[in-house]
Amino acid sequence: MLERLAPRNADLIADAVAGLAASPKHISPKWFYDARGSALFEDITRLPEYYPTRVETEILRQRAAEIAALVGPGTALTELGSGASVKTRLLLDEFRAGATYAPLDISREFLAETVRALHADYPSLDIVPVTADFMQPVDLPLSLDAMPKLLFFPGSTIGNFVRWEAEALLARLRRWHGVTGLVLGTDLVKDRDVLTRAYDDAAGVTAAFNKNLLVRLNREAHADFDFDGFDHEARWNEDFQRIEMHLVSRRAQSVAIDGQSFSFAAGERLHTENSHKFTPESLAALAKAAGWSIEQIWTDDGENFAVSVLTPA
Repeated sequence: MLERLAPRNADLIADAVAGLAASPKHISPKWFYDARGSALFEDITRLPEYYPTRVETEILRQRAAEIAALVGPGTALTELGSGASVKTRLLLDEFRAGATYAPLDISREFLAETVRALHADYPSLDIVPVTADFMQPVDLPLSLDAMPKLLFFPGSTIGNFVRWEAEALLARLRRWHGVTGLVLGTDLVKDRDVLTRAYDDAAGVTAAFNKNLLVRLNREAHADFDFDGFDHEARWNEDFQRIEMHLVSRRAQSVAIDGQSFSFAAGERLHTENSHKFTPESLAALAKAAGWSIEQIWTDDGENFAVSVLTPA
């Protein structure tokens, strides 16, 4: 399944070549989020099997006023990986005059659509959008850099990273100028069947989201992946307390990218995403190692998900 070629994306090519040359093969989940991938993820959040968004949204709805109170006049609520800013609207509804919202997202097109919708619904809100990859050093606009900032990182995105990556990211955020705190969403350890269904839904939306990565590689890295030659797989890794997503080769095949050829054996996996699950103890240990203190943890009644308020230690 080949799409019309787009201009070459040098960063994507470099990351893909390095990941395909590794053993086992892997690629960063940040490349899921082109415009199509971002839209598919928003569809995932509305699936009956995908509980994290519903549960986290309910926690945020209950605590919105308390969180918004941390964003005073002259302060910016700075969201990492903002997507469609759906959950953020619960906080914006409680905003006081003079506060700023700064959505940060890797997809420029999707971010622009989100900002247009927010301007329509919150015409008096000061919005400072930032297109950036928060896994890299981020150059904030001068106006935003000078403000006190409450960081907002919902969705358990921190679980996508292995321990050293998560610790390094949180430590880097801790060093941003003017950071007063971090509101962090984390999914909690629970029954493995519940977890697996959340990442392998009956309608196949998560499979389409995972396989859209191949479409993007073909379009922006000028690769020649056979879209129908790979299957979506989600599985629980007990040792690492995480759900893993893979693209599994249906047969022996070769893929060309940037003048290089990479072979897949039948059944060989391309590891595309981790989603680590936490306990209160493992979350506290991660926060401490990165220079944060946990001031507050809110969970739902079933203790499926947690929203925490962290402050610089």
